[in-house]
Amino acid sequence: MSAIVAFISIFLLHVVTVVSDTIPQCLSLHSDPSHPISAVTYFPDNPSFPPILEAYIRNLRFSSPTTPKPSFIVAPNHVSHIQASIICCKKFGIEMRIRSGGHDYDGLSYVAEVPFAIVDMFMLKSVQVNVEDESAWVESGSTIGELYYGIAEKSKALGFPAGVCHTVGVGGHFSGGGYGNMMRRFGLSVDHIVDAQIVDAEGRVLDRRGMGEDLFWAIRGGGGASFGVIVSWKIKLVPVPQVVTVFRIEKTLEQGASDIVYQWQYVANKIHDGLFIRVVLSPVTKMGKKTIRAKFNALFLGNAQELLQVMNESFPQLGLVGEQCIQMSWIDSVLFWDNYPVGTSPNVLLQRHGTAEKFLKKKSDYVQQPISKTELEGIWQKMMEVKKPVFTFNPYGGKMSEISEMETPFPHRAGNIYKIQYSVIWQEKGGDVASRYLNSIRSLYDYMTPYVSSSPRSSYLNYRDVDIGVNGPGNATYAQASVWGKKYFKTNFDRLVKIKTRVDPSNFFRYEQSIPSLASAHSISLVSE
Repeated sequence: MSAIVAFISIFLLHVVTVVSDTIPQCLSLHSDPSHPISAVTYFPDNPSFPPILEAYIRNLRFSSPTTPKPSFIVAPNHVSHIQASIICCKKFGIEMRIRSGGHDYDGLSYVAEVPFAIVDMFMLKSVQVNVEDESAWVESGSTIGELYYGIAEKSKALGFPAGVCHTVGVGGHFSGGGYGNMMRRFGLSVDHIVDAQIVDAEGRVLDRRGMGEDLFWAIRGGGGASFGVIVSWKIKLVPVPQVVTVFRIEKTLEQGASDIVYQWQYVANKIHDGLFIRVVLSPVTKMGKKTIRAKFNALFLGNAQELLQVMNESFPQLGLVGEQCIQMSWIDSVLFWDNYPVGTSPNVLLQRHGTAEKFLKKKSDYVQQPISKTELEGIWQKMMEVKKPVFTFNPYGGKMSEISEMETPFPHRAGNIYKIQYSVIWQEKGGDVASRYLNSIRSLYDYMTPYVSSSPRSSYLNYRDVDIGVNGPGNATYAQASVWGKKYFKTNFDRLVKIKTRVDPSNFFRYEQSIPSLASAHSISLVSE
């Protein structure tokens, strides 16, 4: 009898080997036959391959004929498609990139220099809101706009603290931290995640209990793509008032912008925690003369009368008056902050492709001491000398100062006055053109060195920036990865490495800025206990 069993086992193994000797066959073998994976798999000879690939490339720097293309794309609409993709990428030695929206500034979720496949989550976009317990389950392929729309459909008294650009994908946004204009009252998106569903490197589907608290900690700000494919998130919604107030005020240098921005640094992180005032700075030409325009965008979780009282007491330098205050619902404020005209229908939040894509590069910094007026004026001069830069100052304080930097992998909490996003965007094609713009933003970043955090000079994970360091090919060492890892995660990087080593020892989920596994073949440096 044992000989027969052995023969059958060998025969079945042979059949499986024959059946799965190509990628399509392997994918079909390991996915649920009631949800055919062939219907959502795209190879380069498929006419749908180019539009599927291009649909969520938001940065045209990674959309050229010479940009490396994936061996195939799977756009899962069932969890078994993710499981099969992991199994078959392992079998055929193909690296996996996980894309949930495409707002990946340096293209790490859809470009690689080695054979790779993309698991594109855009079909997994369910948003299920439970008003009774003030929670929602949202799939990683949803956009922030779809989440906001789903919440507003069910309740006018609930919202969620996340980003202001509605086309950003939930998966990447949440797993990197996720901030927006309610962060001073409520903190980050990750501070309100209470459960998740992940497919790990072994193809297991795990919820919070199944994955354990360490892995659940890691994916809330440590970059989910280092640890698995996050299918969905359970979030706790937050209360929003029936009426919120917004304003947008512009000042040039000739209108006192330097003095106002200087003073903003002393109040923006200390003012009423329901008030978020962002400053967007850019060089413009007025009356034939170059100058700097400072745009003050604000959201206040209250009515105009309350806002005017707060501003008159704490920030009179801006000169806010009642006529500049616009009262509206929270969902309408989402549209205002996304630069839609007042009165626009929330239905636009369901549109995933609102504007033409551009070439871009972005970087980030944290400011911990106010920059002097003289130094600000030097920055303005430098901005006017280079190619079309934009600086965005995002204030901290409030709830952000109350949460420990070790509560989640996102460490940039107390001690920061504001975060800077550096941005340069262009439309002209050509490598020489790109080099000029890239050199301009890098020179500005270098210029800002004396005014920002140090040891480490910190960066925000969701503003992916390969300039600060990348892993080498294959399995990165701790030393290689810590160059960029300490900038994103500070001391939390070591805990992330330990968790990665335990949950994905073979380092299957890897890319240029993935957390390394110390158990992988060539990772020889150790983290001290």
